[in-house]
Amino acid sequence: MLIDRYINNPVLTKDQVPYPVATVHNAGVVKFNGRYIMIFRSHRLNGRSILGKAESRDGFNFEVDKEPFMVPAREGVFKEYEEYGVEDPRIVFLDGEYLITYSAYSRHGVRVGLAKTRDFKSVERFSLITEADYRNIVIFPEKFNGLYARLDRPHSEISPWSIWISYSPDLVYWGESKLIMKPVQYHWDEMKIGPGAPPVKTARGWLNIYHGVFPTMDGSVYRLGVALHKLEDPSQIIAVGDEWIIQPEEAYETTGYVHNVVFTCGAVPEEDGSIKIYWGGADKVMCVGTSNIEALVDHCLDNPRKAM
Repeated sequence: MLIDRYINNPVLTKDQVPYPVATVHNAGVVKFNGRYIMIFRSHRLNGRSILGKAESRDGFNFEVDKEPFMVPAREGVFKEYEEYGVEDPRIVFLDGEYLITYSAYSRHGVRVGLAKTRDFKSVERFSLITEADYRNIVIFPEKFNGLYARLDRPHSEISPWSIWISYSPDLVYWGESKLIMKPVQYHWDEMKIGPGAPPVKTARGWLNIYHGVFPTMDGSVYRLGVALHKLEDPSQIIAVGDEWIIQPEEAYETTGYVHNVVFTCGAVPEEDGSIKIYWGGADKVMCVGTSNIEALVDHCLDNPRKAM
């Protein structure tokens, strides 16, 4: 087993949130000043999403702030494009600050917003970095030839729900986009794929933990897999692990707001070579499991499939 589920999962539920919400899921997680910071998505009781914040000393036992971390903007250009909610944050540390990408939903579709924070007490909306319809954007924690890089997933039936890479000189204007990974027919991720946690740098490449979706007669199943990108050129994929690394099996993953979902937005590499992977279970609760980074890299290389 590549991922060991924490025995006391789920690590966060709606009952631990001190304001009314229906769910807790799809959280970005990072370490900050020796503590684990979790920015999680919740459905309000009207069905629209907000972002909350929780902290932990050990990465397993979290305490939620008394107030939400981000709610839909009430003024400016962000107000129009966050009207229906803010969702699925990813967090990366770069240039001395934490960058948070999130999905902004409105009557115009879904765009991706970028916010910044240095202390997780205040947050500044920086830019809307896509048009509609995009989601699942993760930014690499390093620049390449002076450019920021991101993985994203346009909503497109022409090149169905595939992973692209794009670059930017300033985090506002993005281009040089390239399709780098596609779903595989009658495979566990044949319906759609998308970036999950921000990529993790290893000696053998960038480890990309992504989600894949398979359609069944009983609805879609969301699982996690891994791919390995070249260190100096992340647009080049070295290998994609042929098999998933985790699928919905426990009751908190198979039954909930959306059944049969394991969906990650965050993973924390540790100094001992282990990694904590966080995932939303059934779009209702937050879970965590531990793995070994080198074992995940081996999983890509030992039994790979083609990226395209």
